[in-house]
Amino acid sequence: MKVVLFCGGLGMRLREYDHSTPKPMVPLGYRPILWYIMKYYAHHGHKDFVLCLGYKANVVKQYFLNYDEGVSNDFVLSEGGRRRDLLSSDIDDWRITFADTGLHANVGQRLVAASHYLEGEDIFLASYGDGLTDAPLHDLIEDFRRRDAVAAFMSVQPTYSFHFVTHEDDGLVTSIQDVKESNIRINGGYFLLRKEIFDYIGDGEELVEQPFQRLVKERLLLGYRYDGFWAAMDTLRDRELLEAMVETGRPPWAVWLPALTSAGQASERRA
Repeated sequence: MKVVLFCGGLGMRLREYDHSTPKPMVPLGYRPILWYIMKYYAHHGHKDFVLCLGYKANVVKQYFLNYDEGVSNDFVLSEGGRRRDLLSSDIDDWRITFADTGLHANVGQRLVAASHYLEGEDIFLASYGDGLTDAPLHDLIEDFRRRDAVAAFMSVQPTYSFHFVTHEDDGLVTSIQDVKESNIRINGGYFLLRKEIFDYIGDGEELVEQPFQRLVKERLLLGYRYDGFWAAMDTLRDRELLEAMVETGRPPWAVWLPALTSAGQASERRA
């Protein structure tokens, strides 16, 4: 099943990090956040990617053109450094299509621009290039296959805190509540889509606005509630929190890492 990743936005809220680095290429540890998203999908068996590029597309292309497997894999160096034998590999079985979808296009139009790379796909996956999760993707796909919906997305609770209020016309507040204590949920940015989605996207339209509203009216849009790990890297503070998780050696989204045994957990605690 193909995976469309939206990598072309300007990422204005994270521009304070580095103006020369597109948001999906901002590093967490020694790999960009885009790599972790792709690794998540590959772990679940989906290794055919379509990257919808725009801002700083050359940075994304150069990263994969110069990809070094030795950075995140064990290897044996011999013959005075002239020979390197990899003991494992990340992307040797990945297929990546690099699609220029415009500098200022929105997500809906990027998807349309890449539609010819999705021919023959009755169902495909899609995601923004800045969110991480440990959601059980296989279960979501199996449920989506059984349903008549044209589109689905992962519905999550906000990870940030703010208060929303209601008040009367004269300003008297009638309620104030932290969003984390409410039933409000947001689009987590992980999508399952049928090819019919293209029938619902008009010229210039954003995916989750007009097209999804049409699907809502026709009862063809699903939201999968997920309360496990999910986080988006919208700000520099978000990056710092995710970086701290990487530094533990077992970030919660790294579902591809083998489960620790009791002995392994004890050893890790001693270390």
